[in-house]
Amino acid sequence: MKAQVCEAFGPIETLEFRDFPEPAPGAGEILIDSHAISVNFADSLVIEGRYQVRPPFPFVPGTEAAGEVSAVGDDVKGFKIGDRVLGFCEAFGAFAERMLMPAEIAAPLPDFMSFEEGAGLLAATGTAHHALRQRGQLCAGETLVVLGAAGGTGTAAVQIGKALGARVIAVCSNAKKMAFARSQGADECIDYSQDDLRAALKTLTNGRGVDVVYDAVGGDAFDACARAMAWNGRLLVVGFASGRIPQLSVNLTLVKGYAVVGVFWGRFTREEPSLHAANMRELFGWIEAGKVRPIIDTVFALSECIAALRKVSGRDVIGKVVMTP
Repeated sequence: MKAQVCEAFGPIETLEFRDFPEPAPGAGEILIDSHAISVNFADSLVIEGRYQVRPPFPFVPGTEAAGEVSAVGDDVKGFKIGDRVLGFCEAFGAFAERMLMPAEIAAPLPDFMSFEEGAGLLAATGTAHHALRQRGQLCAGETLVVLGAAGGTGTAAVQIGKALGARVIAVCSNAKKMAFARSQGADECIDYSQDDLRAALKTLTNGRGVDVVYDAVGGDAFDACARAMAWNGRLLVVGFASGRIPQLSVNLTLVKGYAVVGVFWGRFTREEPSLHAANMRELFGWIEAGKVRPIIDTVFALSECIAALRKVSGRDVIGKVVMTP
């Protein structure tokens, strides 16, 4: 099969598009013919050796895809050859024509979703859902701030925040992205390239502060939000797209009485698969009802993987980027 192969950690341009041995499903695994493959910010970090997981060489990057089941391992129930599925694998392998995934994390792809939407659902939307539902315990009527609100997971956080009944403040880098965030349900928007984020949050909350922050950006935006939290607030640490992992003055959490909560969706799916399955059922219900929907920015060919990664890492994305073999 054709795949994008990483032979050594380095720039994304060192990926090789070549033949790679086709995997065979073991116990509890399914093999899919990929129809659409998600491209995430973390994929570049893995290739560059800057991610918390460092796979052995050579490896195929990428963690999520949607397609049709082509082979089923032992002890797999609920899937058969030809089924439409979406799934995720922390062991990587998605940037290829075929991908192995654990059956317990895979889910049937509903007829009302395309393969591209399915590929864009799991890590981005699943992370936002887990973050706001379990980690942030967001309640109707609370104020939610979403950093990077026009990106894949930020868009999902805006949509899910509205589905849960929150007032959503979207933080973006330009007017185009703010207009998009409003189209996804954001009640207010802040352009952090023009406005003082901390001051703007204070104004929009009448000095009360923010109940929940969804932060996939880190850096200066985290610093501002750490000083703009409400009593009993929850600052959700999702990622560091800005490139800087911030440091927290923990006295702020004491004085303001808020919690800083880590969000690691991949491990959550492994540690609590039954709760993950319940989350997926709720997400599919919201999607069918039109409350949540993965937004696809650009579709690249698998052979154009480097261009796809450049687009995502350049933070020039509204919604999700996917590839098709």
